[in-house]
Amino acid sequence: MRKPIIAGNWKMNLTASEAKAFAEAVKNNIPGNDKVDSVIGSPALFLETLVDAAKGTDLKIAAQNCYWENSGAFTGETSPAALADLGVDYVIIGHSERREYFHETDEEINKKAKAIFANGMTPILCCGESLETYEAEKTAEWIEGQITAGLADLTDEQVSNLVIAYEPIWAIGTGKSADATIADDICGVVRQTVEKLYGGEVAAKVRIQYGGSVKPENIAEYMAKENVDGALVGGASLQTDSFLALLDAVK
Repeated sequence: MRKPIIAGNWKMNLTASEAKAFAEAVKNNIPGNDKVDSVIGSPALFLETLVDAAKGTDLKIAAQNCYWENSGAFTGETSPAALADLGVDYVIIGHSERREYFHETDEEINKKAKAIFANGMTPILCCGESLETYEAEKTAEWIEGQITAGLADLTDEQVSNLVIAYEPIWAIGTGKSADATIADDICGVVRQTVEKLYGGEVAAKVRIQYGGSVKPENIAEYMAKENVDGALVGGASLQTDSFLALLDAVK
Protein backbone atom coordinates (compact mmCIF):
# COMPACT_ATOMS: atom_id res chain seq x y z
CA MET A 1 0.00 0.00 0.00
CA ARG A 2 1.51 3.32 -1.08
CA LYS A 3 1.17 6.10 1.49
CA PRO A 4 -0.59 9.21 0.14
CA ILE A 5 1.47 12.39 -0.22
CA ILE A 6 -0.06 15.85 -0.41
CA ALA A 7 2.42 18.60 -1.31
CA GLY A 8 1.58 22.27 -1.47
CA ASN A 9 3.53 24.27 -4.05
CA TRP A 10 3.42 27.93 -3.03
CA LYS A 11 5.24 29.05 -6.18
CA MET A 12 6.34 32.72 -5.77
CA ASN A 13 3.77 33.65 -3.15
CA LEU A 14 3.59 34.73 0.51
CA THR A 15 6.21 36.49 2.63
CA ALA A 16 8.50 35.12 5.32
CA SER A 17 6.17 36.26 8.11
CA GLU A 18 3.15 34.78 6.33
CA ALA A 19 5.01 31.51 5.79
CA LYS A 20 5.89 31.28 9.48
CA ALA A 21 2.32 32.02 10.51
CA PHE A 22 1.08 29.33 8.12
CA ALA A 23 3.43 26.69 9.53
CA GLU A 24 2.54 27.58 13.11
CA ALA A 25 -1.15 27.27 12.29
CA VAL A 26 -0.99 23.87 10.58
CA LYS A 27 1.93 21.98 12.10
CA ASN A 28 0.02 20.52 15.04
CA ASN A 29 -3.18 19.93 13.11
CA ILE A 30 -2.02 17.63 10.32
CA PRO A 31 -2.66 13.87 10.26
CA GLY A 32 0.17 11.66 11.49
CA ASN A 33 2.71 10.61 8.88
CA ASP A 34 1.52 7.02 9.22
CA LYS A 35 -1.58 8.18 7.30
CA VAL A 36 -0.34 10.79 4.83
CA ASP A 37 2.87 12.68 4.08
CA SER A 38 2.14 16.40 4.43
CA VAL A 39 4.54 18.66 2.53
CA ILE A 40 4.88 22.39 1.88
CA GLY A 41 6.96 23.52 -1.12
CA SER A 42 8.25 26.99 -0.36
CA PRO A 43 10.34 29.69 -2.03
CA ALA A 44 13.97 29.35 -0.97
CA LEU A 45 13.80 32.54 1.11
CA PHE A 46 11.44 30.91 3.62
CA LEU A 47 12.91 27.44 3.90
CA GLU A 48 14.94 27.94 7.07
CA THR A 49 11.96 29.58 8.78
CA LEU A 50 9.70 26.70 7.80
CA VAL A 51 12.13 23.96 8.72
CA ASP A 52 12.59 25.51 12.17
CA ALA A 53 8.83 25.89 12.65
CA ALA A 54 8.16 22.29 11.59
CA LYS A 55 10.78 20.65 13.83
CA GLY A 56 9.33 17.90 15.96
CA THR A 57 6.16 17.67 13.87
CA ASP A 58 5.03 15.59 10.89
CA LEU A 59 5.07 18.56 8.52
CA LYS A 60 7.71 18.16 5.81
CA ILE A 61 9.33 20.96 3.85
CA ALA A 62 10.22 21.01 0.14
CA ALA A 63 12.34 23.38 -1.90
CA GLN A 64 10.92 24.37 -5.27
CA ASN A 65 14.15 23.89 -7.17
CA CYS A 66 17.91 23.39 -6.82
CA TYR A 67 21.04 23.25 -8.94
CA TRP A 68 22.88 20.00 -9.70
CA GLU A 69 26.24 21.07 -8.25
CA ASN A 70 26.84 21.45 -4.52
CA SER A 71 29.00 24.57 -4.88
CA GLY A 72 30.74 26.75 -7.43
CA ALA A 73 30.43 29.89 -9.50
CA PHE A 74 26.69 29.59 -10.14
CA THR A 75 25.33 32.96 -9.09
CA GLY A 76 21.70 32.89 -8.02
CA GLU A 77 21.38 29.11 -7.87
CA THR A 78 20.55 27.03 -4.79
CA SER A 79 22.93 24.30 -3.62
CA PRO A 80 21.39 20.89 -2.86
CA ALA A 81 24.01 20.43 -0.14
CA ALA A 82 22.89 23.67 1.48
CA LEU A 83 19.25 22.56 1.31
CA ALA A 84 20.10 19.26 2.96
CA ASP A 85 22.06 21.08 5.66
CA LEU A 86 18.97 23.20 6.41
CA GLY A 87 16.91 20.05 6.92
CA VAL A 88 14.81 20.18 3.75
CA ASP A 89 13.07 16.87 2.97
CA TYR A 90 11.97 17.18 -0.67
CA VAL A 91 12.89 19.18 -3.76
CA ILE A 92 10.42 19.85 -6.57
CA ILE A 93 12.10 19.62 -9.97
CA GLY A 94 10.93 19.83 -13.56
CA HIS A 95 7.81 21.86 -12.88
CA SER A 96 6.23 23.04 -16.12
CA GLU A 97 6.89 26.66 -15.17
CA ARG A 98 10.59 25.90 -14.77
CA ARG A 99 10.58 24.11 -18.12
CA GLU A 100 8.64 26.83 -19.93
CA TYR A 101 9.97 30.07 -18.41
CA PHE A 102 13.51 28.98 -17.60
CA HIS A 103 14.01 26.49 -20.43
CA GLU A 104 15.01 23.55 -18.23
CA THR A 105 15.65 20.34 -20.14
CA ASP A 106 14.99 16.73 -19.21
CA GLU A 107 18.75 16.19 -19.01
CA GLU A 108 19.17 19.02 -16.50
CA ILE A 109 16.27 17.72 -14.45
CA ASN A 110 17.89 14.30 -14.40
CA LYS A 111 21.14 15.81 -13.08
CA LYS A 112 19.16 17.57 -10.36
CA ALA A 113 17.46 14.31 -9.34
CA LYS A 114 20.85 12.65 -8.92
CA ALA A 115 22.17 15.56 -6.86
CA ILE A 116 19.09 15.55 -4.62
CA PHE A 117 19.47 11.85 -3.90
CA ALA A 118 23.21 12.26 -3.32
CA ASN A 119 22.38 14.76 -0.58
CA GLY A 120 19.83 12.56 1.17
CA MET A 121 16.66 14.32 0.01
CA THR A 122 13.78 13.13 -2.17
CA PRO A 123 12.90 14.57 -5.59
CA ILE A 124 9.34 15.36 -6.60
CA LEU A 125 9.82 15.07 -10.36
CA CYS A 126 7.15 16.79 -12.44
CA CYS A 127 5.93 15.87 -15.89
CA GLY A 128 3.07 17.13 -18.02
CA GLU A 129 1.87 18.03 -21.49
CA SER A 130 0.59 21.15 -23.22
CA LEU A 131 -2.96 21.54 -24.47
CA GLU A 132 -1.68 21.10 -28.03
CA THR A 133 -0.05 17.78 -27.17
CA TYR A 134 -3.15 16.62 -25.34
CA GLU A 135 -5.48 17.53 -28.19
CA ALA A 136 -3.15 15.80 -30.68
CA GLU A 137 -3.52 12.63 -28.57
CA LYS A 138 0.25 12.46 -28.03
CA THR A 139 0.16 12.70 -24.23
CA ALA A 140 1.33 9.14 -23.55
CA GLU A 141 4.29 9.48 -25.90
CA TRP A 142 5.25 12.85 -24.40
CA ILE A 143 5.01 11.68 -20.79
CA GLU A 144 6.98 8.50 -21.51
CA GLY A 145 9.76 10.60 -23.01
CA GLN A 146 9.91 12.96 -20.02
CA ILE A 147 9.98 10.10 -17.50
CA THR A 148 12.54 8.07 -19.42
CA ALA A 149 14.94 11.02 -19.64
CA GLY A 150 14.26 12.26 -16.11
CA LEU A 151 14.97 8.88 -14.50
CA ALA A 152 18.03 7.99 -16.60
CA ASP A 153 20.74 6.14 -14.65
CA LEU A 154 18.92 6.25 -11.31
CA THR A 155 18.99 3.08 -9.23
CA ASP A 156 16.02 0.84 -8.48
CA GLU A 157 16.08 2.01 -4.86
CA GLN A 158 16.12 5.68 -5.84
CA VAL A 159 13.20 5.35 -8.24
CA SER A 160 11.23 3.35 -5.66
CA ASN A 161 11.54 6.22 -3.22
CA LEU A 162 11.05 9.28 -5.40
CA VAL A 163 7.74 11.01 -6.12
CA ILE A 164 6.50 11.75 -9.64
CA ALA A 165 3.91 14.48 -10.17
CA TYR A 166 1.79 14.48 -13.32
CA GLU A 167 0.55 18.00 -14.04
CA PRO A 168 -1.15 18.68 -17.35
CA ILE A 169 0.02 22.19 -18.24
CA TRP A 170 -3.44 23.10 -19.48
CA ALA A 171 -4.86 22.48 -15.99
CA ILE A 172 -2.38 24.51 -13.91
CA GLY A 173 -3.83 27.73 -12.56
CA THR A 174 -6.52 27.79 -15.23
CA GLY A 175 -9.45 26.51 -13.22
CA LYS A 176 -9.61 23.55 -15.62
CA SER A 177 -8.69 20.11 -14.41
CA ALA A 178 -8.27 16.73 -15.99
CA ASP A 179 -11.09 14.63 -14.61
CA ALA A 180 -10.24 11.77 -12.31
CA THR A 181 -10.37 9.19 -15.09
CA ILE A 182 -7.93 11.15 -17.27
CA ALA A 183 -5.64 11.70 -14.28
CA ASP A 184 -5.67 8.00 -13.46
CA ASP A 185 -5.01 7.03 -17.08
CA ILE A 186 -1.96 9.29 -17.40
CA CYS A 187 -0.63 8.43 -13.95
CA GLY A 188 -0.99 4.87 -15.21
CA VAL A 189 1.18 5.77 -18.20
CA VAL A 190 3.79 7.06 -15.75
CA ARG A 191 3.66 3.82 -13.79
CA GLN A 192 3.84 1.71 -16.94
CA THR A 193 6.89 3.68 -18.06
CA VAL A 194 8.59 3.07 -14.73
CA GLU A 195 7.74 -0.64 -15.04
CA LYS A 196 9.24 -0.74 -18.52
CA LEU A 197 12.44 0.87 -17.23
CA TYR A 198 12.78 -0.66 -13.76
CA GLY A 199 10.36 -3.56 -13.44
CA GLY A 200 7.06 -4.22 -11.70
CA GLU A 201 8.32 -4.14 -8.12
CA VAL A 202 9.73 -0.63 -8.48
CA ALA A 203 6.65 0.56 -10.39
CA ALA A 204 4.41 -0.70 -7.59
CA LYS A 205 6.33 1.36 -5.02
CA VAL A 206 6.78 4.71 -6.75
CA ARG A 207 4.27 7.33 -5.65
CA ILE A 208 2.55 9.37 -8.35
CA GLN A 209 0.73 12.62 -7.67
CA TYR A 210 -1.78 14.46 -9.80
CA GLY A 211 -1.61 18.26 -9.95
CA GLY A 212 -3.78 20.81 -11.69
CA SER A 213 -6.54 22.83 -10.00
CA VAL A 214 -6.84 20.33 -7.14
CA LYS A 215 -8.93 21.57 -4.22
CA PRO A 216 -10.70 20.13 -1.17
CA GLU A 217 -13.92 19.75 -3.15
CA ASN A 218 -12.45 17.42 -5.78
CA ILE A 219 -9.42 15.71 -4.21
CA ALA A 220 -11.35 12.64 -3.03
CA GLU A 221 -12.28 11.82 -6.65
CA TYR A 222 -8.63 11.72 -7.63
CA MET A 223 -7.45 9.83 -4.56
CA ALA A 224 -10.00 7.08 -5.21
CA LYS A 225 -8.16 6.15 -8.40
CA GLU A 226 -5.72 3.24 -8.52
CA ASN A 227 -2.69 5.11 -9.86
CA VAL A 228 -3.11 8.41 -8.00
CA ASP A 229 -1.19 8.47 -4.72
CA GLY A 230 -1.50 12.13 -3.86
CA ALA A 231 -1.59 15.66 -5.17
CA LEU A 232 0.76 18.54 -5.92
CA VAL A 233 -1.40 21.53 -5.10
CA GLY A 234 -0.95 25.20 -5.99
CA GLY A 235 -3.58 27.77 -5.01
CA ALA A 236 -5.42 25.58 -2.51
CA SER A 237 -2.21 25.20 -0.47
CA LEU A 238 -1.88 28.93 0.23
CA GLN A 239 -4.59 29.05 2.89
CA THR A 240 -4.37 27.06 6.11
CA ASP A 241 -8.01 25.97 6.05
CA SER A 242 -7.91 24.59 2.52
CA PHE A 243 -4.52 22.90 3.03
CA LEU A 244 -5.78 21.12 6.14
CA ALA A 245 -9.01 20.22 4.33
CA LEU A 246 -6.95 18.53 1.60
CA LEU A 247 -5.16 16.43 4.21
CA ASP A 248 -8.40 15.57 6.00
CA ALA A 249 -9.88 14.34 2.74
CA VAL A 250 -7.23 11.66 2.28
CA LYS A 251 -6.12 10.65 5.77
